Amino acid sequence: MKPKRANRPAKPNNRARRLIFIVLLAALTVAGLTAAFSGDDLEEISLSELNTQLNDEASEIDKLEISGARIEVFNEADEEEPVAYAIRDDIGVSFEDQGVNIPDDVEVNYKEDTSGSALWLGIITSLILPIGIIIVLVMMFRAAQGQGSQALSFGRSKARLYGNEKKNVTFKDIAGNEHAKEDLEEVVDFLKHPGKFKDLGAKIPKGVLLVGPPGTGKTMIARAVAGEAKVPFYSISGSEFVEMFVGVGASRVRDLFTKAKKNSPCIIFVDEIDAVGRRRGSGMGGGHDEREQTLNQILVEMDGFEQGENIIILAATNRADVLDPALLRPGRFDRRVNITLPSRKDREAILDIYFKDKPLSGDIDVDALAAKTAGSSGADLSNIVNEAAIRAARRNSKKIENKDVVEAFEKVAIGPARKNSIMSEHEKELTAYHEAGHAIVGHVLPHSDEVHKVTIVSRAHTGGVTWFLPPDDKVHYSIMEFKDILARMMGGRVAEKVVYGPEAVTTGAGSDLQKATELARDMIMNQGMGSSQLRDRVFHVENSEILDRMMADKLYSDRTAELIDQEVANLIKEAADRAEAVIKANMGCIEKLKDALIEKETVEAEEVLEIFKDSRLPREAQQLNLKS
Repeated sequence: MKPKRANRPAKPNNRARRLIFIVLLAALTVAGLTAAFSGDDLEEISLSELNTQLNDEASEIDKLEISGARIEVFNEADEEEPVAYAIRDDIGVSFEDQGVNIPDDVEVNYKEDTSGSALWLGIITSLILPIGIIIVLVMMFRAAQGQGSQALSFGRSKARLYGNEKKNVTFKDIAGNEHAKEDLEEVVDFLKHPGKFKDLGAKIPKGVLLVGPPGTGKTMIARAVAGEAKVPFYSISGSEFVEMFVGVGASRVRDLFTKAKKNSPCIIFVDEIDAVGRRRGSGMGGGHDEREQTLNQILVEMDGFEQGENIIILAATNRADVLDPALLRPGRFDRRVNITLPSRKDREAILDIYFKDKPLSGDIDVDALAAKTAGSSGADLSNIVNEAAIRAARRNSKKIENKDVVEAFEKVAIGPARKNSIMSEHEKELTAYHEAGHAIVGHVLPHSDEVHKVTIVSRAHTGGVTWFLPPDDKVHYSIMEFKDILARMMGGRVAEKVVYGPEAVTTGAGSDLQKATELARDMIMNQGMGSSQLRDRVFHVENSEILDRMMADKLYSDRTAELIDQEVANLIKEAADRAEAVIKANMGCIEKLKDALIEKETVEAEEVLEIFKDSRLPREAQQLNLKS
């Protein structure tokens, strides 16, 4: 349910109404000016002059039309275009009463006098213009006042207030992260029952930092804390504090805390706080950097909290290592709650929540999907369920079936299938050998994961995919597991070399080689898994230490850098040698899988196991080249 905002914005049709009014006003003004200045400019004539014209022997007048003080004279020669005059004298009842002698052959017609209505029309139209100008000036003045108020509100907080919804989010609406909920129950208790803590002299915590990978539900958990405590919830992003004008961010921080104090007890939630709370003194931006001034104001406001205000700040980030130490000291964000990726049990509970209100067929295996999605976040699972619903809708199905879920999972995990991609017979055979090389090495080596699927259907930027899934969620990896993964990564390139020769290898292994090199370097530099010269030593530099990476000396010598490069090369070579030994010892299995892939394009796990039932692990592949 989308939360309602506390302050509703102005209706979007106000501007349209104002525009219509201005257009109508302009049209009336133009019409009035046209009517005012379009009157007849008549020649004035006296009654005596008219009498002379009528009784002249050369006169050709045959008809008169009289309307008030206006007279139209028709001549025999041109009856279509009469001559109009304005009579200067008072006409009275008729011309005869004024001494005008009208010949018998001249026709006289009297019409209704419209000069009165014309007068009123002139008066009205003459008033339209000044009234229109006054209205336009008033509107311009009000618009200027509005712009002035916007300028004055430039430094106000853009935080959105929640808490008035009919249905609040609570911990029951969130699956997984039970340890995080337990930690945050304390915060809820502080907000609901502050008195029992004050009686014991305990201080209410000011800040709680939610740390976790993207998509794990940090914002949702913060909303659940406010829902459990039933208090207002101010939400703002860290980037909304900072503007191009110096001092605006600090002003918005002050305004936010002022609002929060008026609505105490409440929660302030700052999403992506690393956008404004980065480590100071890095040499980037100087001491007058707007971001640093905003951070200083946040620190001052947190120190300025008075006891009894019951305001707690929740902040979320996935980069806690870049935050300024002053933010994390006791009295500020002194509580840290880790929001982790969900376990298999948690993933199943999350999927149940997302599938809850959707029409499902009876063949969907949520437990199997939870097992496959190891390492997925809650946002990833939501995306899988949504993709499954989209696929079912495109099939014009009334229910989501298991095949929709499987295809959605594969699309999210490894990219959409490019079924229209056309490969030649040679490319198809080469891709089949490549993927079979990955599969046989991963299947035979004892510390590798299980083969889930092998396909030569192009997905994303790959020509084919060999998919391995761990039987259980893993937190720690041994050096043997890493080395088996390295050999598995090298299996595709080695298979090409064994089948077609060293000179015929292709670019199909580019991604594999990149990932293998990154893994080998991570083993040496970050995990201390090198040889005896580098064992149990790490050479990692935090990504946040920009100044160290740009200006400071390296944390290790050039000689050590050479040793690291040599260790990485040795790991890659060892992995390639082990993969080659496995492939040469199991060429019969590779040929069978290659044929199956060319025929079917996709081979599932059960069939792969049947094809590889006679595979073996050669002795040379069990030996490690790097000495401990």
